[in-house]
Amino acid sequence: MASPAAGRSKSLLLEGDHWPVEVVNGDSDGPVVLVCEHAGRAIPAALGDLGLPPSAMDLHIAYDIGAASVARTVAGILDAPLVLQPYSRLVIDCNRPVDAEDAIAAVSDNVEVPGNRNLPAAARQCRIDEIFEPFHKAVSTLIEGHERRAFFAIHSFTRTLAGQERKWDVGFASRTDPKTPEALAEQLVRLRPELNIGMNEPYAIDDQSDWTIPTHGERFGLQHSLVEIRNDHLRDEQGCVRWAELLGKAIGALIEAGAVR
Repeated sequence: MASPAAGRSKSLLLEGDHWPVEVVNGDSDGPVVLVCEHAGRAIPAALGDLGLPPSAMDLHIAYDIGAASVARTVAGILDAPLVLQPYSRLVIDCNRPVDAEDAIAAVSDNVEVPGNRNLPAAARQCRIDEIFEPFHKAVSTLIEGHERRAFFAIHSFTRTLAGQERKWDVGFASRTDPKTPEALAEQLVRLRPELNIGMNEPYAIDDQSDWTIPTHGERFGLQHSLVEIRNDHLRDEQGCVRWAELLGKAIGALIEAGAVR
């Protein structure tokens, strides 16, 4: 949903552009907070098309395919607050430290992004101030507003990256809270024993490539996990619903069992 720009002292987002944060179930006082940093494909009007053809915005380089649909359905199942980022990760990646090379990628999976090449420092700072910072402020506000116990970041990943095949159906990652990803994996195995589940695969959490889990899960001392679903499972709404129900049941079972304390 677009938000009026009246009163903004900004230089990037204009009237008619999306507000850089979407909150679902913001009034919920539930124990779990969800986030989807790569939910959308929007580009601020001032940036045009970043020099990319429209077809590029359908690729995994632009957003996490199916992740927003999964996150919304899980939020509904759990009555959990959810924060989504409507802007493309090619504008700025809200799960990267802002000084990371790929926070505003000039090349993503061998696709050049002309609008990100040789970006002036002031233009880079606008994307940080107007998209990245409001998003993470909203996440922190939701966590601090009620007694929260767990935090999950919902992503999807492409089956082939840089020529490498990734065989996992889903992966869970954490570096300071291994018990929560392990408990999630155990619940999924009960529901779907045939699944190939990666632990800290295809991604692991580190300070160079991750911002959300360290900043919100670790800093607030919440039980947490990064959730990565292979995106060929999420190519249609049926697949998204199927995976959301699995994930919702798994997290719900942890809450009921007291594993989310």
